[in-house]
Amino acid sequence: MANIHPFKAIRPTRDKAHLVASRPIASYKPSILAAKLEENPFTFIHIIHPEYFEDETNKTTPNTRERFEKVKNKFNEFCGDGIFTEDEKPCLYVYKQTKDNHAFLGIIGGASVEDYKNNTIKKHEATLTSREEMFTNYLEVVGINAEPVLLSYPSSEMIDELLFSKIKERPEYEFTTTDKVKHELWIIQNEECEAFQTAFQSIPSLYIADGHHRSASSVRLSERLNQKFGKKDEANHNHFLSFFIDEKRLQIYAYNRLVKHLGDKSKEELLLAFSQDFEVTALSVMQVPQKLHDIHCFFGEKWYLLRCKAHIIENTHSAVDSIDAEILTKYILQPHLNIQDLKTDDNIDFISGESGLEKLEQKVCSGKFAVGFALYPVLVEQIKQVADENAIMPPKSTWVEPKMRSGLTIYPIHND
Repeated sequence: MANIHPFKAIRPTRDKAHLVASRPIASYKPSILAAKLEENPFTFIHIIHPEYFEDETNKTTPNTRERFEKVKNKFNEFCGDGIFTEDEKPCLYVYKQTKDNHAFLGIIGGASVEDYKNNTIKKHEATLTSREEMFTNYLEVVGINAEPVLLSYPSSEMIDELLFSKIKERPEYEFTTTDKVKHELWIIQNEECEAFQTAFQSIPSLYIADGHHRSASSVRLSERLNQKFGKKDEANHNHFLSFFIDEKRLQIYAYNRLVKHLGDKSKEELLLAFSQDFEVTALSVMQVPQKLHDIHCFFGEKWYLLRCKAHIIENTHSAVDSIDAEILTKYILQPHLNIQDLKTDDNIDFISGESGLEKLEQKVCSGKFAVGFALYPVLVEQIKQVADENAIMPPKSTWVEPKMRSGLTIYPIHND
């Protein structure tokens, strides 16, 4: 059974929520980031990028305690200026994000560290110890978490009933951001919280859809603080900020591949080599793959369909083997393009399927890349099978929506 933990969120005042909420820094172009910092004094980016207006001689080294202290001080400054207030009672929060007519509806709350440890919360991605340690130190110093982990759960009529009843009310926040995404947030208190907690008791497993490093770092911090101060189950540090969403409401896009050079092979030689394992068909127009195990490739100013032959499907002995990104690596990238390790090879790059095939085609036509491969999106069922087998997804296999904004419901870690 799954647990969901109410908490006293630190939130922007209603009139400033649309100004505070921000995407992660990495998602902004440098020019846009600079404009936001210069023109919007309320953006959460000022907190996570506190040295923007400082002289170079005063700037600290990234990912050090000194930098984290500046983040903490800037957050405290925002609180002192009345930009944030803290809820008086522990709450859960219904959040709805509408993008391109698709509604992502779910609940913001604390996920249980114990659920993570006993595998009620299931993982499908390997994490880097160095990144875990860095983010653990960040959380401990700053004392807040502002970016939820994305957790999916199997469909539940009981949870849906509670959600649809709540969103009939007027939301606490309702605004649209410049990327044409609508955001709405409702506050759940008292008996309503208990109803949601009871409903989640019937959920057998949760799956991390996005945020493996954030969740692993929160678990590390929990262990560190429990060792220092003794374990208190209801302490916020024994939970971590999460957005719980029905798996059917997720949108999963492919993560497509770009290869810079073909080595000593020509296009014709490669197509002939591909035909050993794939049925190769020239396409008259650009189109996304229409079904699982269809791979489209673009080079020589032409698109081709690579359809897996029967022996490939027959050799899928595990959930990972069935992932098209793994098939591409095993039967094309490694044997024919000598790309052995996707994490370290400079000859490979990645582009989200959410960006569209036009961008992939443009990159190849620019001459910076020799060939692009478009994949069919991974299915939710495939991700769950990989997690259930305690296996690891191939690198850069999925681009999962929704992408959450930072600063709407800030999770205080040190609440005791």
